[in-house]
Amino acid sequence: MVDFRLDGKIALITGASRGIGAAIAETLAAYGAHCILVSRKIEALRQVEQKITQQGGKAESVACHMGQLVQIDALFKEIQQRHGKLHILVNNAATNPYFGEMMGADEGAYDKTFEVNLKGPFFMIQKAAQLMTDSGGGAIVNVASINGVRPAPLQGIYSMSKAALISMTKAFAKELGLRKIRVNALLPGLTQTKFAGALFTNEDIYKMAVQNIPLGRHAIPEEMAGAVLYLVSDASSFTTGTCIVCDGGSLA
Repeated sequence: MVDFRLDGKIALITGASRGIGAAIAETLAAYGAHCILVSRKIEALRQVEQKITQQGGKAESVACHMGQLVQIDALFKEIQQRHGKLHILVNNAATNPYFGEMMGADEGAYDKTFEVNLKGPFFMIQKAAQLMTDSGGGAIVNVASINGVRPAPLQGIYSMSKAALISMTKAFAKELGLRKIRVNALLPGLTQTKFAGALFTNEDIYKMAVQNIPLGRHAIPEEMAGAVLYLVSDASSFTTGTCIVCDGGSLA
């Protein structure tokens, strides 16, 4: 039997207050995981937490900024004190503060993009791997993007950060394999979220994007959650260092 159940597992999901992160958290909780929901704003997390608990799942909320190492350190100290273990990490939090040609970008936009999209996940994995090693192993999923494979127009800096995240995924997979920690990546295509709002509010850009999707439509966040469930469950016990693309065929 293929086992997707996550009973007894502690799962940490960043960027869990909405969109893909919230959908992932709700799915993992439905399959038995105790979900630690992380985002900058605790109020938004509480709404996701309440939805999970009302459906019979287990969840708790912790505010943390993924670009600030002091807050990441505090987060893992709290996890250590509350649970003493960690089995799953989903690095979903991301930012894209600049939408435009790279020639017009300033240092602030560049630094913020890489701080949240790469630096944060890097040190999250460092901290998580220590707890996972003590817990007998674990599974990590980095939510990257198909832009990391094929840079999107007006999203050059964001695309660069996601390409680096894909490379980081493979590098950590090689380093952490003998610790029984698997590291994989999810590469979403065009998905309707607040994060991708700029693509949906510009009709011309949206039409151009959908024309390149063989399925002829965009995705919704819930369509990303199944791939993550596979990657963090025992169903993917021999899968590490890989990328699962959920893009409606855009990269085909």
